Amino acid sequence: MDQGTLRRLSDEATQRLLNKPGTASSNAGGWMMISTILIEAWDLYAIAFVLIFVKAEYNPGAFELGMVTAAVQGGALIGAFLGGMVADWLGRKRVFILTMVLFIILAIAQGFSQNIWDLIIIRLLIGIPLGSDISNGYAYIMESMSKGKREEMGSRWQFMFGLGEVFSILVITAMYAAGMEHWLLWRIALALGAVPAIILLLGRLNLPETPLSLLQRGHFVKAKQVSLQLFDDPLDMLPNEDVKLEKPKIGDFLHVIWKDPVKRRTTIFAWISNTCQGAEFTAWAFYLPVILVMTGVGVSSSGGIIGTNLVTALIFCLATLSGWVAPAMLAKIGHKGLSMWGFGLAFVGLILGGFAIMYDWKLLIVLGACILMWGHYWDASNGMTLTSMVAPPRFKATASGFGYVFVKGASFFGAFVFPVISQEFGKAGATFMVSILSLIGFLSAKFILPEVYGYVETEEVSPELSLIHI
Repeated sequence: MDQGTLRRLSDEATQRLLNKPGTASSNAGGWMMISTILIEAWDLYAIAFVLIFVKAEYNPGAFELGMVTAAVQGGALIGAFLGGMVADWLGRKRVFILTMVLFIILAIAQGFSQNIWDLIIIRLLIGIPLGSDISNGYAYIMESMSKGKREEMGSRWQFMFGLGEVFSILVITAMYAAGMEHWLLWRIALALGAVPAIILLLGRLNLPETPLSLLQRGHFVKAKQVSLQLFDDPLDMLPNEDVKLEKPKIGDFLHVIWKDPVKRRTTIFAWISNTCQGAEFTAWAFYLPVILVMTGVGVSSSGGIIGTNLVTALIFCLATLSGWVAPAMLAKIGHKGLSMWGFGLAFVGLILGGFAIMYDWKLLIVLGACILMWGHYWDASNGMTLTSMVAPPRFKATASGFGYVFVKGASFFGAFVFPVISQEFGKAGATFMVSILSLIGFLSAKFILPEVYGYVETEEVSPELSLIHI
């Protein structure tokens, strides 16, 4: 068969699977992939709580302090860009096993750093498997779960992020309350990320490759077997032999996305949304413990920070609840409504927080943080889902990687720059500046994003289908 016929058969099988209900096996795989967020959240947020101890031991300058917080974001940016393309070339399973092994090794290595630059370099490297695993994991979810279910699972990443943050806060606070030496506490806190990673790696070993990834690489025999396992469909239209299909190219990916108005508008919004929410979080919520300590919220008369940590934990418990509610709201208000409400609430929370910091209204600082976090966990829930959902299967990991580049690029920028603009304009002024990002996200959701809830990807879009989704 020629390449055109093989591609047509592969696309026909793909469309069939994208419209079929999933099985218990497909749901289990989705949960296994979204659980990666727990690991990233632990590593990302643990550093925020132990940064004060790292600073006391290594006495870094402002540049080094910014780099140690932002390095993992920079590494994740590299991993997202490269990992998505590699996953489209080599398949999902090889990549998600490799990334977990690398993360385990590097997470433990953090605990043995000898100076600030050791820690910066290790955290830069640890971001690479994290970014790669997220882009690969989203492709796995979109390819292994049924319509509607895959959107809900993809939008649960903020719920999982909240769980990881709450766990890290409580464990680190418990170690602090137990009187653990500070030089040891921060090392153990960062190295502990290897524990859930080991559990996740063991759970993933028996997961199958996705049938859609196998189809797009010409592995028809294995694709038929896995399709039967995940979708109860043997894909009888395919020949019982493997074939050679051309490898996907980045230029082809951008061409396919750009030529269809639904894909183009959805992807542009997803990139804007990922940028705004990434900077929105790391520029303010990431530094929330520092902001609370600096403004005296929860700090005891002796200078203890247990009260501050508990206030932060309660705020993130509320955020976790928001992350759980967000996917359930999709069927009611759609992706457009979820994004508009999320960015709108985040904007209100940041404006309130800025005035509260300016006038030292401690209770309103907490209220502003609560409003921001509820909104943020809505506006951040669907950016990665959207960019992956509208991409053709042969480009899904590439699309996810591209989307995550915007998250991590903005996160790196926010984590690195927020201390600088806070020093220049004060924490209130810096907070007002961050609110501009939320406003941009709201306007983008209103004027750019088409409603695509329930969307099923196809490369050949009829005018009628485009009108439905626009």
